Amino acid sequence: MKRGLAAVAAAALLLCAPQASATPHRSWVGAWGTSPTTVPASDTTAFEDQTLRQVVHLSVGGGGLRVRLSNEFGTQPLVIGEAHVARRAGTTSSVDPRTDRRLTFGGRASATVPPGAPLLSDPVALSVAADSDLVVSVHLPRRTPATTVHAFPYQDGYAAAGNVTGSADITPTEVLGKWYFLTGVSVTGGRDSTVVAFGDSITDGAETTRGADRRWPDVLARRFQADRDLRHLGVVNSGISGNRLLHDPNPPAGSPAEGYANYFGQAALRRFDRDVLARPGASHVIVLLGVNDLGHPGTSAPESERVSAQDVIDGHRRLIARAHAHGLLVHGGTITPFKDDTFGFYSPENEAARQTVNRWIRTSGEYDGYVDFDRAVRDPAEPDRLLAGYDSGDHLHPNDAGMAALAAAVPLRLFR
Repeated sequence: MKRGLAAVAAAALLLCAPQASATPHRSWVGAWGTSPTTVPASDTTAFEDQTLRQVVHLSVGGGGLRVRLSNEFGTQPLVIGEAHVARRAGTTSSVDPRTDRRLTFGGRASATVPPGAPLLSDPVALSVAADSDLVVSVHLPRRTPATTVHAFPYQDGYAAAGNVTGSADITPTEVLGKWYFLTGVSVTGGRDSTVVAFGDSITDGAETTRGADRRWPDVLARRFQADRDLRHLGVVNSGISGNRLLHDPNPPAGSPAEGYANYFGQAALRRFDRDVLARPGASHVIVLLGVNDLGHPGTSAPESERVSAQDVIDGHRRLIARAHAHGLLVHGGTITPFKDDTFGFYSPENEAARQTVNRWIRTSGEYDGYVDFDRAVRDPAEPDRLLAGYDSGDHLHPNDAGMAALAAAVPLRLFR
């Protein structure tokens, strides 16, 4: 009798327990991403009854996807009238109509995003490949100030009149030089995980060929795809041109920097949770930060914000602690050379600080691993300069060949 009662009780527990096998867990990996900023007061861009058709390049493929939009720097609700996603057809604004899918948000085709909030789409059944272009089309029916942007995408987007989100071909009324309201695409995976490239303009892709996807994180993603053991890894670019580790933008009153400094984004210490920890499947982060902390004071930031090498090292330590607290492996990138740069960053004092920070990254053992970006692109005859063949011309930012050298310097053993 007792055995019979036990069997009945066990059956009741099974009926009441969540049936995990009926709805298997779906994992997500970051296939593409960017980091948003606010805009300077001089940027009064707004859209009304227009479709924004924006192109992104996927680092890894999957059988389904979801899109992340953002009103994080908005001061009024962001109204999404309709949104679609499709594979790109060719190199223009056209899409493959066979792959067109309407996005939904909580089952609805439209959505209103409160100020300060992101918006994640429902999953979409669409197979996409690594190293391919995806097009996200969003209709903005009401007048919408463009307050949440990524200012330097090195990729053209398009605006068109009315709601043409589901059209294979559109007639662009404007070529967009920024990414607007769009911050992420994740894909379904099995054991997949995400490597986040966290940095400034060198990670963002400054001075690379527009539309060619030659930023070093793009090249690294292609290295992963060429390796059978690593092709499950997605790469998300969380670089922001002009970004500093320790300080938010703070242009001196009356300086030209008032017209652009807000595009530099919140300090890396401030945005780390959103731009690294919150990325789907984040498992590793590569940090390349510090050159703007050294170079901005006295140029686009007040002299009072000048920092020492120890200040920069302490900032890196804080990133390491936060990454480790969330189970991520974190790898430090050495700061690349910039002698005679056209921005006024270089001084003997800044060079000495760069060398001190780089020595700590290489030898302290506090990072889980390090990437010697400095060694990859410096001139062996003059180590405080970029090698001429890797110089975009401003003596700070690597060109396409320099970006390839940076990606080649990343030890793949860090991810095995």
